[in-house]
Amino acid sequence: QVQLVESGGGLVQAGGSLRLSCAASGRTFSNYAMGWFRQAPGKDREFVAAISRSGGSTYYADSVKGRFTISRDNAKDTVYLQMNSLQPEDTAVYCCAAPRAGLDYGLGFSSSYVYWGQGTQVTVSS
Repeated sequence: QVQLVESGGGLVQAGGSLRLSCAASGRTFSNYAMGWFRQAPGKDREFVAAISRSGGSTYYADSVKGRFTISRDNAKDTVYLQMNSLQPEDTAVYCCAAPRAGLDYGLGFSSSYVYWGQGTQVTVSS
């Protein structure tokens, strides 16, 4: 079992930045790729970014490419999402997730993920 706890959400003006963190516990963190997803009110959950187990490969949704950066620190069992140039359409609950151990493909699909955090709210005002 992997437990995931997000932090770092909040209210920010358009053009601002936030850094989300997701702390993992329960299993060897470096065995798991990690992903970030978001869900806005009335909308489906959507993929934001993912990172391979080693951190050597990263993947982004087109909507955030060039603005968001995913990274991980395997020594701290934590994955991060640096969000710059935030826009009102980025407003959502952001969740981190982990697939089964050893999986490094299909990371853009929520169905690939087994463990989910509770989420942290990000609100961007115009």
